[in-house]
Amino acid sequence: MRDSFPALATAVAGTGPGLLLAHGATGSVEGNFGPVLPALSAAHTVVAPDYPGSGGTPAVTAPLDLDELTDAVVDSAVRRGVGRFAVVGFSLGTLVAVRAAVRHPERVTALVLTAGFARPDDHLLGLLPGWRADVPPALHPQIDLAAGLDITGDLAEVAAPTLVVATTADSLVLPAGSRALAAGIRGAQYTEIDSDHVVMVERPQEWLKPVLDFLHGERR
Repeated sequence: MRDSFPALATAVAGTGPGLLLAHGATGSVEGNFGPVLPALSAAHTVVAPDYPGSGGTPAVTAPLDLDELTDAVVDSAVRRGVGRFAVVGFSLGTLVAVRAAVRHPERVTALVLTAGFARPDDHLLGLLPGWRADVPPALHPQIDLAAGLDITGDLAEVAAPTLVVATTADSLVLPAGSRALAAGIRGAQYTEIDSDHVVMVERPQEWLKPVLDFLHGERR
């Protein structure tokens, strides 16, 4: 990572197997995962970093790079003594999670990918300019990063067991993005929830059930 890349403000909660959270663009761990954090940390050591410009992490002025962001997210767990972990990625965080599994396969034990995509479709690209105009400048690099990503080539390299959760009433990231992730990752499990984008806030119990069942099954 470049010297100017900030250390990610990171919360750690719970005990048990490692669980690393990767939030969505312009979100934060608290904003995206707040309602489900108690249930996740009841059975896991949850490591929850915020991207530059989110939560307590300082903003950056240079463009964000997916590899650099991914390595910083992974490093947030390793620095806190959690060397192996499942990664729960949401929206932009699904791309971080997939890249983590490819770049750090010795650390990533499983993936949970919610409301995600491998590359932005025309629907999402059309929403980004208005979204960018509505958020503080500190968050612009996160939106700009999402606009140019394509991890389609990573999917076949994912060896970690994967659960993909599609949000079928999503007004931001269409469920076709989740279906493409599930189709591209060998052996991926797939489930759908009738929810808008931030399903962990809108329907926390419906999201927790398949996610905790999957994570428990991977530990047996």
